[in-house]
Amino acid sequence: QVQLVESGGGLVQAGGSLVLSCAFSGRTFSNYVMGWFRQAPGKEREFVARISRSGTTTVYADSMKGRLTIAKNNAKNTVYLQMNSLRPEDTAVYYCAAGPIYSGTYWRDYNYWGQGTQVTVSS
Repeated sequence: QVQLVESGGGLVQAGGSLVLSCAFSGRTFSNYVMGWFRQAPGKEREFVARISRSGTTTVYADSMKGRLTIAKNNAKNTVYLQMNSLRPEDTAVYYCAAGPIYSGTYWRDYNYWGQGTQVTVSS
């Protein structure tokens, strides 16, 4: 059974940066596409970023493109999300997810989810 544990969330001022981490265990990490999603109160879960199994291909949400970097360290079984120039509208719970090779920007593609980490951006 895959387990995902996110960390790195917190309170940051607008314009600041955060690095989220997601530790993967239970299966072979390099066999999974990894994604980051977020959900703000009263809103649907939203795609943020996705990285291929090898770590060579990335996809970002248009709303955050240019402010994000997703990276995957297969030796450490960890995926990271660097977020820069944060805005109050980026406030949400951020979730890490793992899925099969076809997993894309739709949250239902992913089989496994972490518990989420809160990111709050103050103005």
